[in-house]
Amino acid sequence: MPVNIKAKLIEKSKLKSDTFKFTVSTKEIADTARPGQFLEIRVSDNIDPFLRRPISIYDINKENSTVTFIFQVKGKGTEILSNKNIGDDIDVLGPLGFGAFNLADYKNISIIGGGIGVFPLHELAKVACKNAKVNTYLGFRSKDFVVCEEEFAKVSQKLVITTDDGSYANNGFAINYLIEDLDKNKADCIYACGPLPMLKAVQKLAIERNIPCQISLEEKMGCGIGACLGCAVKTSASPADAPQYVHVCKAGPVFDASYVEL
Repeated sequence: MPVNIKAKLIEKSKLKSDTFKFTVSTKEIADTARPGQFLEIRVSDNIDPFLRRPISIYDINKENSTVTFIFQVKGKGTEILSNKNIGDDIDVLGPLGFGAFNLADYKNISIIGGGIGVFPLHELAKVACKNAKVNTYLGFRSKDFVVCEEEFAKVSQKLVITTDDGSYANNGFAINYLIEDLDKNKADCIYACGPLPMLKAVQKLAIERNIPCQISLEEKMGCGIGACLGCAVKTSASPADAPQYVHVCKAGPVFDASYVEL
């Protein structure tokens, strides 16, 4: 069950000009959180902005009772959050999301992420690498956006970094390098999070090759508990004349790739 607590900010770092990494002390959330779940954060005690900000969990440290999240400044709310200082209390609701990544007994997995979608994949890779071979493919727009490379390298047997413009590491899209490796060795499961075009391509690839695939969807989630109905996605099996929807915040954010229509 999610809890609403005041979590103390104990570590803060600026990864890029607009990207921040926060670690908060919260035993209640650290003890129960799973890879793929997220937090809803109230950035201000004032009415404006009213809605919480959904932010994925980057790292869970049960031993130290801490949770780490990374976010980009994209508006007024995240700008306020970025100005928090070490020692401040942050109003956090979590862990949220019924659907988390399921590792099952897979021994050879592929993880692919793009942009800010790479952040919820770190905890997944960290847990998976204890019992499985982890190949990770991360795509960014350019060198200026590449983050967390060293941390992902520590939890991946193979790490491929790509940039759309070729300004750093491999040129092109991460999925192209995933396909090359799948041509050589079939993965037991593919895990993905990132922009919608990437998720559509990964979904299509997994279905065509009959590979189990789990995708984490990035939707605007105002409440995080299924009350505001702002994050509905259509299920693949719905009939055209009677579409059926599920809410990302409540049923997800992680879904079997064949379950949702992208």
